Amino acid sequence: MSAIVWTAAGSLAAWLWLLLCQGFFWRTDVRLPPRTEPEDWPSVGVVVPARDEAGVLPVSLPSLLLQDYPGRAEVFLVDDGSSDGTAELAHGLARRHGGLPLTVSSPGEPPAGWTGKLWAVRHGIGLARARDPEYLLLTDADIAHAPDSLRHLVAAARSGGFDVVSQMARLRVASPWERLVVPAFVYFFAQLYPFRRIGRRTARTAAAAGGCVLLRTEAAERARIPDAIRHAVIDDVALARAVKGGGGHIWLGLAERVYSVRPYPRLHDLWRMVSRSAYAQLRHNPLLLTGTVAGLVLVYLVPPGALAAGLVTGRTAAVVLGALAWLVMTGTYVPMLRYYGQPLWLAPLLPFTAFLYLLMTVDSAVQHYRGRGAAWKGRTYARPDAVVGDET
Repeated sequence: MSAIVWTAAGSLAAWLWLLLCQGFFWRTDVRLPPRTEPEDWPSVGVVVPARDEAGVLPVSLPSLLLQDYPGRAEVFLVDDGSSDGTAELAHGLARRHGGLPLTVSSPGEPPAGWTGKLWAVRHGIGLARARDPEYLLLTDADIAHAPDSLRHLVAAARSGGFDVVSQMARLRVASPWERLVVPAFVYFFAQLYPFRRIGRRTARTAAAAGGCVLLRTEAAERARIPDAIRHAVIDDVALARAVKGGGGHIWLGLAERVYSVRPYPRLHDLWRMVSRSAYAQLRHNPLLLTGTVAGLVLVYLVPPGALAAGLVTGRTAAVVLGALAWLVMTGTYVPMLRYYGQPLWLAPLLPFTAFLYLLMTVDSAVQHYRGRGAAWKGRTYARPDAVVGDET
């Protein structure tokens, strides 16, 4: 058999393994687990780190202040050195909408060894702990919550005995580039961190979605959150690993009542979102980068390539194997497109989207070796051991 046929066969084998043996990552039915409302609702401190978020706060902050929560809850917004009037806007929104008590504070610039977001989170947790809450809700400034979001999160945590209940917010999908790239972002994340495995105590897989993390205060203290992960830029995954590594029970699934309102209208915006963190996810390791690029090529680019090459050269085996691999790939992507309400004709375009992610990953490495590191909102994080992800 030719190299084309062998490569196509390898791609099909990889897709069959992903389909059946990677925690059924492609399914989108992992939502908040069964729950009953507690008799006594625990107190919650809501911590919101915010840096230059005046553009999204008018939508996100009122959704927190107006939570329909039967217990005691308070919002702590930490202004992480904003220059756009974030703090003043937050005060104005609280006066206008009322609802839960709001404290707005600023910790100043982070010391060496801390990312800005985690320094802000540390400050916010310190303020919240003065009220002795049983739970902490860590949520980003661009995340809007349905009125019953907190109620359902706490009920799920209490009912399941979880130390972390995290939901991957529904990202905005409005522009053509968002339609092409955003569902794939969540799809790739689930492929890397299958949600079903995260919820198993015996599985090593650990991850969270930084936009919405309900964390038991006792578990945070036991895992030394956030001090133990102070240099992490992919703070959500680092938090989940620290809690689970300390014996905690964690859960992650897709959101039903939590939404991101941050727009990414252009390809450039989405490119920055991915490339600022991709190489750090690979621990700035050239070997891991090489393996990732090779894996993306084999899994996502070989199927259409083998199909085309087989048609040109007349190799039926390459056509059949490439088409089958592409068909499996397309089928696994359909549930995510349905979750986001997108047309199914986008599913066969997944190889093109994967190619974009490959280029973003390579660009992330190039930026690193140019000394720029992971940059976001005027800060650059270049630590070689940093783990990168959601940032305010």
